[in-house]
Amino acid sequence: MLRTILSVVATLCVATAVQIGAAEAQNCASRGTLDARYCDADGDLLADVPKDKSGWKNPDTLIFSYTPVEDPSVYENVFEDFMTHLGKVTGKRVRWFAAESYAAQIEAMRSGRLHIAGVASGATPYAVNLAGFRPLVAMEKKDGTIGYTLQLIVPADSSIKSVADLKGKRVAHVAPSSNSGDTAPRVLFKEKGIQPGTDYEVLFSGKHDNSIMGVVNKDYDAAPIASNVMERMVARGMFKADAVRIVYESNPFPRTAFGVAHDLNPELQQKIQEAFLTFDFLNSKLAKEFKDEKGFKKIDYKDAWSDIRTIQKETGVTYTQDGLSKLKGD
Repeated sequence: MLRTILSVVATLCVATAVQIGAAEAQNCASRGTLDARYCDADGDLLADVPKDKSGWKNPDTLIFSYTPVEDPSVYENVFEDFMTHLGKVTGKRVRWFAAESYAAQIEAMRSGRLHIAGVASGATPYAVNLAGFRPLVAMEKKDGTIGYTLQLIVPADSSIKSVADLKGKRVAHVAPSSNSGDTAPRVLFKEKGIQPGTDYEVLFSGKHDNSIMGVVNKDYDAAPIASNVMERMVARGMFKADAVRIVYESNPFPRTAFGVAHDLNPELQQKIQEAFLTFDFLNSKLAKEFKDEKGFKKIDYKDAWSDIRTIQKETGVTYTQDGLSKLKGD
């Protein structure tokens, strides 16, 4: 009986929050590319915190997720130290959500089932516009940057020497929302005279590690991938670095954005950011996995994701439910 009552109360709370959001959305003077349920009055391209305090969420348990760029089970252990720290700073319980795809992660935040997430670079604009995701920080490399590059890799003994040699080949792309694994190559390779999907066959692998191992095992002729993923896989001994060859590398892009749902209590959002910035990164499991990183650094989505948004615009990306539905198979 008690469980039924609690369920009804929870349902009513969600319904109330939706009604509040809808009312505020109707009064929104500036939205940009954000979904109709959000507003951007300050022009930072992010969903504003609800004006009505009754729409603020302050859950006893915070749900945290990391981008499904590789096996989610690997990263639950890697982020264990951080989640413990996050719980201490916020005074909340913290639970892991194993997202199996970019779309699943975005939908979880959009529906209110996910509060904090590390979202892949290419998927970040989708999360911002469709789920009210507010990026706060990114991992900072030891050289002070937050970047990674698109690398076109081929088997070490491949005859492919450049992007031009991809004609007629079978090339693994990651997923339609992946920046380095799909959208950026479609723009950058076209500039070099090669049209993905026309000049070569595009085969979606689903994840960067699938693309990389597919090239290592010669299931694919080539693959555009994120440099930081390959670096971690080599460091874990999944394959030897000389098993592949890099024939093209882009300028740096920003890496995974860590942030929160827009409707969390503002004080809680500040505590979550504090948890990232005060975390003892170098003495944690994260440092063992992300060997070139030294901690978390504040980011500005509007500036840092400018190039990625431009690339996505040029490739016809729309931050809509229809656009999200196309990511179901990523």
